[in-house]
Amino acid sequence: MGNGTVAADLDLALEKHRTELTGYCYRMLGSSFEAEDAVQDTLVRAWRSYDKFEGRSSLRSWLYRIATNVCLDMLTAGNKRARPMDLTDSTPLAQAALAPRPDNTWLEPVPDARVLPTVEDPAEAAVAKESIRLAFMAALQQLPPKQRVVLILREVLAWKASEVAELLDTTVASVNSALQRARATLAEREQAGAGAAVSDPLDEEQQKLLERYVKAFEGYDMTALTALLHEDAIMTMPPFDLWLTGHDDITGFMTTLGAACAGSRLLPVQVNGLPGFAQYKPDPEAGGFTPWSIQVLEISDGRLTGFHFFLDTQRWFPLFGLPLHLEAEPDKIEEGA
Repeated sequence: MGNGTVAADLDLALEKHRTELTGYCYRMLGSSFEAEDAVQDTLVRAWRSYDKFEGRSSLRSWLYRIATNVCLDMLTAGNKRARPMDLTDSTPLAQAALAPRPDNTWLEPVPDARVLPTVEDPAEAAVAKESIRLAFMAALQQLPPKQRVVLILREVLAWKASEVAELLDTTVASVNSALQRARATLAEREQAGAGAAVSDPLDEEQQKLLERYVKAFEGYDMTALTALLHEDAIMTMPPFDLWLTGHDDITGFMTTLGAACAGSRLLPVQVNGLPGFAQYKPDPEAGGFTPWSIQVLEISDGRLTGFHFFLDTQRWFPLFGLPLHLEAEPDKIEEGA
């Protein structure tokens, strides 16, 4: 009886850290599913070796040490998850072709609720959201694994240099050097134009922009959509490596290769700290609507600067708690996770 109580208490103590550990592993690995696997491995290892935990650090710090080792082991293959624009040049519409790449090529979307623990400090919450946005995540994947660890722990989670040094079994000077190099890499990418200026919560102008977007997309009104897009807006569609830039090519694609999306319905989702939608397109065989993509939108200066369609619906829709079929009145379905 006593052992059962101890086991239940340990389960509860470990489970309390699942969301923040998932966020950490997601930032490290760039994959929603690999992050969840890494956290499960972390908790299993912690459970099995708990009798060796001497309490010289907090349980939280010990779990982060285990999770770091799990992630570093998973990253030894050297794979860097990326977005289409990290791998190829933009393709003119006239040459557009849909060539898929393997799943492990791509930076994956993640529901906010799975990686953002509830915090009371608005500033801390804002930093956490910014640190899972697609542009920041793509930049993180370009860092060597240990620089990635240092930057996440120091800049996102606000650990002290001495705490990071202890976790990595290294010196404070080594941690500070790694942080400096990581910051320089991220600064270069920011100068290249990566990023999105999204308020948290959305300000009134941004909310109206999204309302106009939903109306334009569901009505497949390319004139209205063009008015919402920045002239250098980017559209991506993983697992395809094609990406388009500029409203002419984007709307041109949507009315040619993407014409089957006409008549779609959009449901809001909270994804990567950004506004997003689950897109369902008409299902001519079963009626109603069938899942097509998770859309992640980037906003800057009152326009849409990027919209990214993640098309592997059999993986993404269950992850977001979304149904795999909608009847004719989707507005009665609750928002996904």
